[in-house]
Amino acid sequence: MVDNITADAATAVDSSPLFLSTGISLAQVSVCVWAQDWPEPDKELVEKYEGLKAVFLKRLVNAWEKAKDAIHPALESSPTGGQAKEIFEEMKKRPRVESAIKIIGGLASELEPVVDKARMALLGAYGHYLRPYIGEHLDKAITNIKPVLDTVMPHEG
Repeated sequence: MVDNITADAATAVDSSPLFLSTGISLAQVSVCVWAQDWPEPDKELVEKYEGLKAVFLKRLVNAWEKAKDAIHPALESSPTGGQAKEIFEEMKKRPRVESAIKIIGGLASELEPVVDKARMALLGAYGHYLRPYIGEHLDKAITNIKPVLDTVMPHEG
């Protein structure tokens, strides 16, 4: 029994450099993929993306406001709604919650340049590699879904 344990331990020790080198190789490959220079996206593509993103965010904010306005009277009239509001207000005052909000806000602002760089790289890759093949179809799909979104989730109040 002891011989099996030492043999297993020896095998684990012998294979740990293999795991380490495999991990390092995978890390290098993943870094190389993201470190390479991606094609710059066309200015027109970036403007189109920014416009679609802004309209979509307006749709989300508008839908959130409408949902909040619809739910608010029901919460005010119910006894549990008042309790939930009190608990929420009390939690907002706690130092840990305030600290967590500040940390999350700081992380978001720190990560913003990384996210922007990744977004531009993806837009560049899309524009260079995929747009010639699927660009028209995607544009048609977006154009066709806009009337549905305008009905279900309008972007203006």
